[in-house]
Amino acid sequence: MSTDSPAMLPVQRPDIDLREMSPLALAFVGDAVLELLVRARLVGSTRLPPGRLHAEATRYVSAKAQFRELSALEPLLTEAEAAVLRRGKNASKATVAKHATAQEYRASTGLECLLGWLYLQGELDRVGQLFEALWQAGGDPARAES
Repeated sequence: MSTDSPAMLPVQRPDIDLREMSPLALAFVGDAVLELLVRARLVGSTRLPPGRLHAEATRYVSAKAQFRELSALEPLLTEAEAAVLRRGKNASKATVAKHATAQEYRASTGLECLLGWLYLQGELDRVGQLFEALWQAGGDPARAES
């Protein structure tokens, strides 16, 4: 990851085959990874009060936002990453978010699955690269301060 990205501790577990892990478990981890990266970036790049920080963070981590950002990320993915993304999108879900379509929710699950898979493999540089593309696709949060 770039030097201005927060360091994250890798959780490599050679005893666990990530191909056998549930895509929803990978998405559970990926959701936390994305949330941490977005929050750290916002705190480091803006001077917004907490309520506004939360509102700004949702521009990146909501299902609708992730659906939009995914179009910027998909061309950057390797074949293996695209396969993990598809696996996450196809994971069965019992519920759908109130403010998102089923398509948006499946896409966001796929993105979170991919980030969780990369993180658990210790591919932090790759997580950082994809996060930078996602951040750019989400717009400039500095405008929220004006």
